[in-house]
Amino acid sequence: MTMQDLPHIDAGVLETLSLERLGLPGDARHPPRILILYGSLRPQSFSRKLALEAERILRRFGAETRVFDPHELPLLDSVPASHPKVQELRALSLWSEGQVWVSPERHGAVTGVFKNQIDWLPLEDGSVRPTQGRTLAVMQVCGGSQSFNVVNTLRLLGRWMRMLTIPNQSSVAKAWQEFDDAGRMKPSPFYDRVVDVMEELFKFTLLVRGRSDYLVDRYSERKGAAEARALAASAHVVDVEKASA
Repeated sequence: MTMQDLPHIDAGVLETLSLERLGLPGDARHPPRILILYGSLRPQSFSRKLALEAERILRRFGAETRVFDPHELPLLDSVPASHPKVQELRALSLWSEGQVWVSPERHGAVTGVFKNQIDWLPLEDGSVRPTQGRTLAVMQVCGGSQSFNVVNTLRLLGRWMRMLTIPNQSSVAKAWQEFDDAGRMKPSPFYDRVVDVMEELFKFTLLVRGRSDYLVDRYSERKGAAEARALAASAHVVDVEKASA
């Protein structure tokens, strides 16, 4: 097939996919950097307990982790983005290579506490997308029987934030009986699934490392950038001609 068969594509910005660029990068040996977000402010928050359990597992695999505390994060747009908690969250997102999102289910959806954290992470911050190309694992805790409403919503959010969401996920039913008095998760198939999810996230984060910019590079964005450069160059020529007139 030739470009004549694809008349609506700009050949100048259409790339030939490179197997070499998918090779293991040379700086692949530092621990994966994983940010963990949870969605409740309750003193006995089960999403926080699950987040901390996930952190322990990730550290055992060799990851470097950070857990963001959503306390004192203001509601979106109630303060400028320069607020210290907003800046902390955005800096951690930029630091991370992968993320874990854990939310309780409330009224069949993620909590406002969790959604507020995602809303503070813009799709664009200048020329930088704080989440694009990062790996993501999604988990939820349920007060009653098992549900998948929250993990489905988190997957939608992950796609919107241009993240690479791993296939596996965890939904912990009747979370109140899955943790002991010390806040540790009890042995169970639910616990085994959490280990599975963290293991998969760790592997996918290594797989994507050094390649995320290439993997999420888009033809439409390259085309838009090329058009912007051409417009800027044209404007410069006009300015030069006016100056010399």
